[in-house]
Amino acid sequence: MKSAIINSKIFTGEEILENKVIIIESGKIISILSELPDEIETVDLKGKNIAPGLIDIQVNGGEKNYFSQFPNEETLRDMSDACCKYGTSFFLPTLVSSKHDDILIAIEAVKNFKKKNGSVVMGMHLEGPFFSPEKRGAHNKNIIRKPTNKELEEIIYYGRDVVKIITIAPEIFTDEQIDLLLTSSIQISIGHSNMTYEQAQYYFSKGIHLVTHLYNAMSDFFHHAPGLVGAALENEDVYTPVILDGYHVHYGAARIAYRLKKEKLFLVTDCAFLGRKVQSFNWESFDATLIDGRYCNQEGTLAGSAISMAEAVKNAKENLYCSIQEAIEMATSRVARAIQMDTEIGFIKPGFPANFFVFDNDLNGKVLSFNKSYENSIHQ
Repeated sequence: MKSAIINSKIFTGEEILENKVIIIESGKIISILSELPDEIETVDLKGKNIAPGLIDIQVNGGEKNYFSQFPNEETLRDMSDACCKYGTSFFLPTLVSSKHDDILIAIEAVKNFKKKNGSVVMGMHLEGPFFSPEKRGAHNKNIIRKPTNKELEEIIYYGRDVVKIITIAPEIFTDEQIDLLLTSSIQISIGHSNMTYEQAQYYFSKGIHLVTHLYNAMSDFFHHAPGLVGAALENEDVYTPVILDGYHVHYGAARIAYRLKKEKLFLVTDCAFLGRKVQSFNWESFDATLIDGRYCNQEGTLAGSAISMAEAVKNAKENLYCSIQEAIEMATSRVARAIQMDTEIGFIKPGFPANFFVFDNDLNGKVLSFNKSYENSIHQ
């Protein structure tokens, strides 16, 4: 049965449309029309705005469970429900630095969940364990290590069509290992790295065009040594996600990135848990406590944010002084382009999922989804 979304301002991911009707069938957008067809079920948004479903490529936990502690389908359901509840339609569950066997277990869990639950879980983000020890952040120092060819080959083999992003410090890899990843289906993101500006530009020239959470856990910018931060800001081909919670990055630094990176700047949450219901968390040598709106470990190191993607969008509008359209695109079309999924998600156009973010002019919003997991329902 076809449905029509009416009475809304449409933020397509590329432009703003008014006085148009979105036609939905079988969980997909089939057309955008100027007139409402006869005898069709309607969803009246009563003047609110509608955008593509928000995308978050770095989510560590749901309302209750932390994926790296419990890399199973129950946790993925918790994360999916929480993302939808707090405004995100598509996400990458993120596995922090883990033992090799646990990486393979997480891959299998995501693979099985995707088969049963459609495309809300896009795949997996493997963050570590192949990091520079100096920039490990809150990651377990006993697990951080250099990679072996064998484990990379197994991650690529078992992770095909599942692991979308792997965050690494390329300076601890051999050129052969980097080339192995570059020729795989897994996209490399540079993060938790202490590399020099010159090293960063070298790896960017090899085809790496993404970094993990700009400014955080990477070599800093100094006027004599611009580091990974400087290289990422300067290089026009590099996408730079930023955590806009007011703690991970000073808003002044975020505004500099906004002016320099333009359409290559997008949003990520790196949330430890959604909903701020988990006050403290301790697992093996990893701990996190919610303090003044962000998670920190016992050493005082940031251990994840507490914001949702919808909150990040609102923070972008209020603190980057950008338009609503830009703020929305930082969480939709720009993300899709950065992770090379812009033919599948991130836009309102025919053939794309009928999975939306409906919001008012203050950017308070919720998910409206017609996919099989969240059939024709608006989630609070």
